[in-house]
Amino acid sequence: MNYQQTLDYLYERLPMFTRVGASAFRKDLHNTIALCEQLGNPQRLFKTVHVAGTNGKGSTSHMLAAVFQQAGYKTGLYTSPHLKDFRERIRINGEMIDQEFVVEFVQQVQPSIEQLDPSFFELTVAMAFQYFALEQVDIAIIEVGLGGRLDSTNIITPELSVITNISYDHMHMLGNTLPEIAGEKAGIIKPHIPVVIAQTQTEVEQVFIDKAKAMEAPITFADQHWLVQENDLANGHLHIQLRPAHSEQVWDIKPDLNGQYQLKNIMGVLSAVKVLQQAGWELPDEGVKTALSHVKKLTGLRGRWDIVSQHPMTILDVGHNEAGITEIVGQLEHMTYRHLHIVTGFVKDKEVTKVLKLFPPAATYYFTRAQIPRALDENELAEMGAAAGLRGKSYPNVQQAFQAAKQHAHEEDIILVCGSFFIVGEVM
Repeated sequence: MNYQQTLDYLYERLPMFTRVGASAFRKDLHNTIALCEQLGNPQRLFKTVHVAGTNGKGSTSHMLAAVFQQAGYKTGLYTSPHLKDFRERIRINGEMIDQEFVVEFVQQVQPSIEQLDPSFFELTVAMAFQYFALEQVDIAIIEVGLGGRLDSTNIITPELSVITNISYDHMHMLGNTLPEIAGEKAGIIKPHIPVVIAQTQTEVEQVFIDKAKAMEAPITFADQHWLVQENDLANGHLHIQLRPAHSEQVWDIKPDLNGQYQLKNIMGVLSAVKVLQQAGWELPDEGVKTALSHVKKLTGLRGRWDIVSQHPMTILDVGHNEAGITEIVGQLEHMTYRHLHIVTGFVKDKEVTKVLKLFPPAATYYFTRAQIPRALDENELAEMGAAAGLRGKSYPNVQQAFQAAKQHAHEEDIILVCGSFFIVGEVM
């Protein structure tokens, strides 16, 4: 098989959560453990940082990878899902995994695929671990796919665990209350391994404290250690000034990830850096600031308040659940524009009705669907939108919806594309 045939085989042979939903989620680590054992347990051959959370874990993972890269470490990065190219999931120093490695790896493990019938995610986790081991990375930042406790990535013993925040998402698999969801995310906390919680949330704070105590794991709530001096968004560029709670030193940061919601993630990253510095990692403060200003260039991150053109300003953001859309709407309140056009689509298993109620009613909507089985029908979405007081039309595919928005938009308007990774990916 060549590279494209290999990808086609993976997509057709293996259940993929992002395409088909819950039927692809395996509620144990059996397959991942078996696959990695057959490969000689590559996950034990390099150091890791493990990142979980409902929103912000992708941005946080990319920021941490940028910090290590800037400091001169050979840095692996595993994230999901991808926007355009499967190889985005597995990178070293920002460079995507080689096509040849993907082909050779799948050929190597094909007997295991037939024997174990793993999910797409289970296989890609094993692929990432094998790649990072063979390439002898100094450290790899590993983003949890879904939940934490039963996620395929949870066979690593990291240097540090990071949990960004907890909000409602994937409740049919993780639980219907925030403490239940937090309990699943807290499953990445390991014995004696420090954990950083980016955001103190009263409903779930005790869940993390109790789990960390049970694991004898030192715990840090990042937002309790940083004082915000400035958090300003001017002309689409974010400027943040933070001061450690017991210091006069001010961290002046101009991140290239310009969503104001990144403030919470950045506090989590800085607290993670402090813990790692204390553990002996050489991560100079000035290098950390530089890294946070060049995350996109260093790691290739896209789709987070991603301004891709001007006149009209066109913004791509992968926000797709209640907390994510709330942050996007909050960000829009800081923007100046004549009219707002929103291209959006969702997957069937989200609480779409609740999310639609958060959208601004004054915008014009272009309801659409990504080309995946899990996508919510665009006409059904338009009806739900109308019930939530949103005005717009439905379009059978993302490109038609996006082109319609461009045709209707004045140069002083904003076009926002959001709702799922796949909507953003198809626009890109």
